[in-house]
Parts: sequence; structure tokens; C-alpha cells
Amino acid sequence: MSFSIEKIYIKDVSYEAPGVPLTFTQAQGAAEIGVQLGLEHTTLSAEQGLYEVVLTVTTTAQHETKNIFLVEVKQAGIFRIGGIDGDLLQRTLEISCAYVLLPFVREVVNELVGKGGFPQLLINPINFEALYEQKQAAQPSRASIN
Repeated sequence: MSFSIEKIYIKDVSYEAPGVPLTFTQAQGAAEIGVQLGLEHTTLSAEQGLYEVVLTVTTTAQHETKNIFLVEVKQAGIFRIGGIDGDLLQRTLEISCAYVLLPFVREVVNELVGKGGFPQLLINPINFEALYEQKQAAQPSRASIN
């Protein structure tokens, strides 16, 4: 098996803080933080083993019923993967590549939130292997689709 990172880049970024500046003077107490993940991958060239993987992280903060901020980052990478196919290729794309992208998306989210005037926000470690296993368990078995 061969695995290399060809390029890491931001595909899309969105930041909204609809209540600023009143949020800074009126909100009391801690905001409720929510983090949602999405992962997509596309074959760029099967012959060359090139794949694009996009990790989407959407982070929201709410205080009572008011939206404090929303950050969405699509962090992408192009990976060259050779010598594997099938389930092992899927695992590599959805686990290994996601682990590579996570520190980059974490940095962008933290920087955007900080530049918006809010306290540091670090995304906790994510177990992409467990997420992959949950996704596989939720899909109907191929053996039972006869």
C-alpha cells in the first residue's frame, strides 16, 4: 500500500455572528456549543490513485434561544493511494484521510472564532474509526440483498 498527501486546502469557509456587538454586552453565562461533521470523497483519477477528501465541520454557539455564531469549514485534501481497493480503500479515505485533515480544520475554526472576538474553541479529538464502523453497521448487509 502507498499513501501520500498531495495537497491540503480550504474548499469553503463561512462565518456568521448575527448578534454582534450586542452579544458581547448582553449575553451572560456560557453558550451551548454544537459540532457537526460531514465527510465526502471523490475519485479524481483511479489510474493515478488520486482522491479528494472533504471534511466539513459546522460549529454553532447558542445562548438561550439566540444564535451567537456559526462557523462552517470545508477542509479538503488530495491524496494518492495505491495498492488497495474495496473496503480497505474506503476505510483509508474515511479514517486515515479524515485524521490528516482534522488538525487543519481545527485550526481554521479556532482562528475564525477567535477573530470574531470569542474565546478559543478547540474541536475535541474525533474517533473516525468508530464513526466509520457506525456508518457500516447502519447500512444493510450486502448478503441480505439477494
